[in-house]
Amino acid sequence: MFKILMICAIVGLAAAFPVEEDEVIARSEDVRADGFVASLETKNGVTEQRSGDEHGNIKGSFSYTSPEGEHVLITYVADEKGYQPSGAVLPTPPPIPVEIQRALEWIALHPYVEKEETETEAEEEKEE
Repeated sequence: MFKILMICAIVGLAAAFPVEEDEVIARSEDVRADGFVASLETKNGVTEQRSGDEHGNIKGSFSYTSPEGEHVLITYVADEKGYQPSGAVLPTPPPIPVEIQRALEWIALHPYVEKEETETEAEEEKEE
């Protein structure tokens, strides 16, 4: 379901930025029973390549020039683990604070174990 949603989102983005036919330099689409391969290149420097297999796994990339003049390249994989983009312009999480890391290590070394009932506790519950 998530893959279908991602494909719809990508198609929606492509439809939101209509490309006139005279701006397209190269476009190819090869759909086979075992997957597909598609690519697009426009005069304004936007490029896209993607391929997929019969299991619904998709790999691809797209690039463009930002308004600041920076070349932006995003590569992605969409498979059973979800949509996984990567690129230099994508934000990264901050490092885990030392205190939190120490707490996580302590929790890993001291897992919670449920206390077994002793015979006296079981007898007390029966009496009540």
